[in-house]
Amino acid sequence: MGDGRRRSRVRDAAAAFTSNWRNPNLRRAQLSFLGAWTAEWAFTVALGIVAYRDGGAAALGLVGLLRMVPSAILAPLLSPIADRGRRERVLVLVSIVRGLATAAAAVVAAVAGPPAVIYALAILSTIAATLYRPAHSALLPSLCRTGHELASANVVRGLLDSAATLVGPLLAAVLLQFTGVDVVFAVAAAASFWAAALLARLKYDAPPRPAAPRRPNLAREAAEGVRAVTANRDLMLIIGLAAAQALTRGALTVLSVVVAIELLGTGEPGVGALMTAVGVGAVLGSLAASLLVGTGRLGAWFAVGVGLWGLPFTLVGLAPFEAPALGLLAFVGVGNALVDVAGFTLIARMAPDEVLARVFGVLESLVAVFIGIGAIVASTMIEWFGVQTALIVIGLVCPVLALASLPRLRGMDRSVDVLDDDIGLLQRVPMFRTLPLPSIEQLARGLEPVGVPAGAAVFTQGDVGDRYYVIEAGEADVVGDGRVVATLGPGEGFGEIALLRRTRRTASVVARSSLALRALGSDRFLPVVLGYTASAQEAEVVVADQLDRYSPNERSDDPPS
Repeated sequence: MGDGRRRSRVRDAAAAFTSNWRNPNLRRAQLSFLGAWTAEWAFTVALGIVAYRDGGAAALGLVGLLRMVPSAILAPLLSPIADRGRRERVLVLVSIVRGLATAAAAVVAAVAGPPAVIYALAILSTIAATLYRPAHSALLPSLCRTGHELASANVVRGLLDSAATLVGPLLAAVLLQFTGVDVVFAVAAAASFWAAALLARLKYDAPPRPAAPRRPNLAREAAEGVRAVTANRDLMLIIGLAAAQALTRGALTVLSVVVAIELLGTGEPGVGALMTAVGVGAVLGSLAASLLVGTGRLGAWFAVGVGLWGLPFTLVGLAPFEAPALGLLAFVGVGNALVDVAGFTLIARMAPDEVLARVFGVLESLVAVFIGIGAIVASTMIEWFGVQTALIVIGLVCPVLALASLPRLRGMDRSVDVLDDDIGLLQRVPMFRTLPLPSIEQLARGLEPVGVPAGAAVFTQGDVGDRYYVIEAGEADVVGDGRVVATLGPGEGFGEIALLRRTRRTASVVARSSLALRALGSDRFLPVVLGYTASAQEAEVVVADQLDRYSPNERSDDPPS
């Protein structure tokens, strides 16, 4: 039995990658992310070298903070733009801005211009990068059909993020060995432009979203994202733990340079080697995380990932030798992979789609703030207590918080399992199968349980219709003009005719056995089903077929409104 479960996990893991490759929109979106984040990591290594040459560890911390503060302020203010219209257009613009800013930094570095100009360009590039991930995270659910497919997409993106964590610093290390930071900046700019070109080719049926208001108020719209987070304790917990992880990540931007040059004595190329170790671990961790698709324990694995972001730091502080340090920092990459897969999937499942980019904007804002704080805390602790003490103390933050949060995270896993069961029930109905995940989740969250005893009517022919029903358990007879015209069982729905045609009930539905139903109000059913071309067309086919079966003498050819 154990071998069977392992084989099933491996098949699920393989399906996670093949499903993304077969879907051209997911493929382009994922490769764009790879280009964008390869550019980010290569840029970060090169910028760290520029700052260290300019002013040592203190300059590293200050530059880290200056990069992140504007991003933290602007990310939630700009993220409402991605909740209007098509999100990939925001991503294209962001990638172009990043490419131009990074290319300009390459020119300044090539002519030995002032580092302050490179820092200013780095701030601009970071602001754009901060907006990229919220928009991309909000785009992925619209390209998926099920929670399993979304988890698969996040597994693949986690692997590509890990690959970028490996390729970006490794590329920077190789280029620094033979050229200079200007070439690293130029390669990062090319990767950003490639990311934009890939996204420009996306073609999919986007969910209906409000157009930009005539007098937009980005602050008020951003506040809606903040309220969505503060109103949900589970979202607050995930984002709080992500902020703790970001603090450690910010410390890593300082510690990787100081540990390599001062503690291990491996010089500037050693900085790239340490970050490459993180990337190797991230790639291996992402491959392992692919086995978690469908486990139903993403919350627990999220806690493990957060803990792994800190514990290796403490151990490096206790054993400051090059070989152990490289091996231990690889576990930071494993933690990063687990956090990406579990954290982003859980947030996308719990936050409403209409404010999803804003929720991710709040996340990116806090991440940016705490990366900056982490850089300052690390540089300050190094100055006051030394690098080893800084490693030990900073490394304990994430493991302690993750352990304390584990019971709540396990509770989230149980609630997501229930939601997946409801989605599975809805997707047995043909008109719902074409809906993207955000929309069918919206329906699933609106389901209400209804019990009907055997022999009782769910509704009667001629009644005003205001709800749609799906049978969870039991059987029901459809009675039209006094005769049984059909018998329905689990996974079949009824009641759509009156809602879509705006007519009274064309037949009665009577419980043949005790019925367990899930009901949807017309206010939830109609906007979702008629909001997509594919589901509206399927609904018309279903209605025409039902009218033929249930009330052939009262057929109506009016299309859905």
